[in-house]
Amino acid sequence: MKVLITGMGGELGTRVAMLLEGHRDVELVAGIDVEPPRRHLRTAEFHRIDPRDRARTVAAVRELAPDAVVHLGIYEPHARSSPRRAEERTVAGTDTVLSTVASVGAVRRIVVRSGTEVYGRKRGRPLVPDESVLPEPTTAFGRTLAKVERTAATTCGSASLAILRMAPVVGPHFPSPLGRYLRLPVVACDAFADPPFAVLHQEDAARAVVHALVAGADGTWNVAGPGAVTPLQAARLGSRLPIPTAPPAWPLVRRAAELAGAPLPDHVVELLRRGRCADTGRITRDLGFECAYSTPDVVKDLYEWAPVAHLRSVA
Repeated sequence: MKVLITGMGGELGTRVAMLLEGHRDVELVAGIDVEPPRRHLRTAEFHRIDPRDRARTVAAVRELAPDAVVHLGIYEPHARSSPRRAEERTVAGTDTVLSTVASVGAVRRIVVRSGTEVYGRKRGRPLVPDESVLPEPTTAFGRTLAKVERTAATTCGSASLAILRMAPVVGPHFPSPLGRYLRLPVVACDAFADPPFAVLHQEDAARAVVHALVAGADGTWNVAGPGAVTPLQAARLGSRLPIPTAPPAWPLVRRAAELAGAPLPDHVVELLRRGRCADTGRITRDLGFECAYSTPDVVKDLYEWAPVAHLRSVA
């Protein structure tokens, strides 16, 4: 396969490229993103292009003429981009790349990153939705992901389309607003609820993408680390100070978190206040994929990152 990876500059895109470089079924790996990969890639080609630059994106896709596409160009608000730029880059990149590969007509396999945010957290909705639950997003990021899924479904043509609805991805060096927030010394928790949520390690996320691509998977799958934690449990795992917070105080929490360098987009606030889990049984049954890291493992790993050590001059 000749594989095009969008979002290759991110930690997930870079890791997927590294896994594909050595795969026997892959002839060429090429990618585009607004920023270059932060790790050395042996053979993969990289094109530095802002997804909003339609002309350059179209030209790059046509020149590469891939027969497989891994669309990881999903920009989470306050991860690598501001909320406005994140939405613009996600929507523009999805429309341009997928419509262009559809016009080329050679693509046989497409894998798209989505998220469990598409299910929303309206009252009365399933607490642990499986893939049969229709998306009903209740946050800006969830609505963006739902738009990505609709675009992919309408442009994939005869190609197999695997949509991976991932839990929030957290791991070493991964730019995650949830991860940044949980590492603050003080963590606000809802005063009237302590709802469970699941997360996904970056290594498991990369493995799931490659597994779906190589298998030629066609369908929608939830991907999350087994088990769950609550905000209070997460704070205790990291020896953070949990602060019970009443609903009217959450705007103040968001402001304080932003001043501390960990802005809280609305989908993260929703997770902290209402939880976010998903049934992952289907990906195990259908594709034989299992995560190596449980949700508690991922949270523990988050807190085991080495702190910055400031060296003193001895001169």
